[in-house]
Amino acid sequence: MSSQLLSLSTSQPFQCLPLTEAVRDFIRLHGEREGAVAISGLHTTTALIVNEMEERLLMDLEHWLDQLASASASWKHNDLDLRPDIPADEPRNAHAHLQALVLGNQVMVPVTDGEPVLGTYQDVILVELDGPRQRRVSLQWLSA
Repeated sequence: MSSQLLSLSTSQPFQCLPLTEAVRDFIRLHGEREGAVAISGLHTTTALIVNEMEERLLMDLEHWLDQLASASASWKHNDLDLRPDIPADEPRNAHAHLQALVLGNQVMVPVTDGEPVLGTYQDVILVELDGPRQRRVSLQWLSA
């Protein structure tokens, strides 16, 4: 298996979901012991990061992102009446797009001896910025 699509459900407007175990499972299924996994979020209002899944740090992340691009600020993207062909259920989510731009939506994880090369406190994390929603994440094996 050289690629896999993960389907995930989020339950909060801001939420961090660990993906490290799914990455490990993908590496085991693939079978090669050396290479890398490219991990890509398929949404413009999610991000992918490698960091610590520590509750207070994630609260700080949410606070910091809100300081950078608050949902309550006046963003042009949120002027839905000025945008053509907008669905009736279109959210005002400019803040989530901007926050995702800061964090990014792809990470690369090297694989050595069949294990992801991550530090002691590192996890691959999907950051939901506009939930709750159904989300998809692509895993792609890259050969060494």
